[in-house]
Amino acid sequence: MNYNMEVIISEGESYKIEFKASPDKSLPAEVCAFANASGGRIFIGVDDGNNIVGTDVSNAARSRIQDTINKVEPYLNVKVDILENVIVLTVPEGTQKPYSCPAGFYLRSGSNTQKLDRDSIIEFLQNEGRVRYDEIVRENLPIDERFNEAAYKRYIKNAKISEVLDRDIILKNLCCAGMTGGKLCFTNAGALFFRVNNEDIMFRHAGVVCALYKGTDKANILDAKELNGDLVSNVDDAIVFLKKHLRISYKIESLRRENILELPEDALREAVVNAVCHRDYFEKGARVMVEIFDDRVDIVSPGGICKGITRENFGMVSITRNSTIASMFFRINYIEQMGTGIRRMRNATYNANVAEPEFEFTGFFKVTFRRREPDALIGRQSVVNRSQSVVATDRKKMVISFLENNSQGKVADFINIIGLSDGRVRALLREMVSDGTVEKVGQNRYTYYVLKR
Repeated sequence: MNYNMEVIISEGESYKIEFKASPDKSLPAEVCAFANASGGRIFIGVDDGNNIVGTDVSNAARSRIQDTINKVEPYLNVKVDILENVIVLTVPEGTQKPYSCPAGFYLRSGSNTQKLDRDSIIEFLQNEGRVRYDEIVRENLPIDERFNEAAYKRYIKNAKISEVLDRDIILKNLCCAGMTGGKLCFTNAGALFFRVNNEDIMFRHAGVVCALYKGTDKANILDAKELNGDLVSNVDDAIVFLKKHLRISYKIESLRRENILELPEDALREAVVNAVCHRDYFEKGARVMVEIFDDRVDIVSPGGICKGITRENFGMVSITRNSTIASMFFRINYIEQMGTGIRRMRNATYNANVAEPEFEFTGFFKVTFRRREPDALIGRQSVVNRSQSVVATDRKKMVISFLENNSQGKVADFINIIGLSDGRVRALLREMVSDGTVEKVGQNRYTYYVLKR
C-alpha cells in the first residue's frame, strides 16, 4: 500500500475518494455507490473538514467493518488496509452491477453518493447493458398476432435461411421470439422485423422520418415521409427518399452512361443502418431522422454513443446497444462486419471524392454529409480537386487528434483510425512530415510519428 495522505487530503473528496470520520451506518451505501460506479477508496478516520481524526484500527474494529461491507449484495471483494490510525477501504468497480445494500441502490455522482429511485435504477440498468430493449420478450405480443408474412419471407430469403425448420424454431434461433406465459411471443427485435406495427402506438417511435427542406434550416418543408414498416423496409425506403431528392451527375464512357449520386449511396446506407441499429429504443420521444438540406444531409438517431465509446476510440472499437437487431442486419449483409461502419462511411466518401462525414454525439448521434455545390456537378474535375483537398484536411485532423491523445503513433495505428491502405497512409504521413506538422522518428519497423513542437 502506497498512499500519499498529504496529497489525498489536500485534494479533498472526489468521484473516487470519500472521507468518513467513523464507520457509521452510511458505510454500506458508500461502498455500494463506488461498486456501481468506477470504484474508489474510503478513508475512515478523516472528517469532512479534511482533518485526520483517526479511528479504531483494532482487529475487532476491522471485523465489524467487514461485517458491514458484507451487507452489500452481491458479494464484493473490498480490500481493507491500515495506514497508521486510518482505515482505507479500496472498493473495486463491480462486475455484477447493480449492487444494493439494506437501504437501497446507490451510485457515485461527482463527490456525492446518490440514492437511486425507480426510474434512475431502470436508466442505470439500461446504460450498463443489463437490460437490452431488443432482447425483451413481450407477453402481449404473441407471434400469430399481426405477423408480417411478407417481411418474414423476404428476410429468410435474403439471409439464405432454409425453411426446412419450423417458423417458430427459426424465430427463436434468431432471438426474435421466446416463451413467456406458456406461449411463444415476439421479442422487441422480432416485432420490429416481423410484425405489422404501422398502427401500433407502442412502436411508433421505432420508425424513420424523412424530410426535404428548402434552405439550410427547417423553416420550409418541401417533402416529408414517415416510415413505419419493418426495420429492413424502413432502411430501404429511407435510401429511396435520399436518391429521389439528391442530385445526379452522369459520366459517359464508350457507349455506357453511369449515373453518379452526389453523395455515395454506400455511405448513406451505412449511416441509415447505423442509426436504426444503434439508436436507443427505450427513448420513446424521438425517432430516427433523415433530413436533406441545401448544403448537407443529416442522419440523426436518439441516444448518443454507447457507454464505453469515447471521442478518442470512436470508430476503432465496437460496442453494440442492440445486439440482436445488429445481428439481424448482419445476416442479410446490410452490415458488412461488426464495428466497421464508421470506417466504411469514411472510405466511401474518400473514394467518391467528397468531404468526409462529420460526427456529433450529445444526447443524439448525428452524421452529417456535406453536399456538392450544384454547379460543381457540371465540372466534375473541379469537384474532384475541391473534395480531395477537403478529404486530405480531414485525414490530417485525424492524425493530429490521435497524436494529441497519444505520445506517438505508428503507421498501423493510423491505418486503423483512418481506414485507408498502407500506401495511402504513408503518403499522407510523408506530406505531413514535409509540411512540418509531424516528425518521423526511427527507421523501418521501429518507425513512429510524433507531433512537431
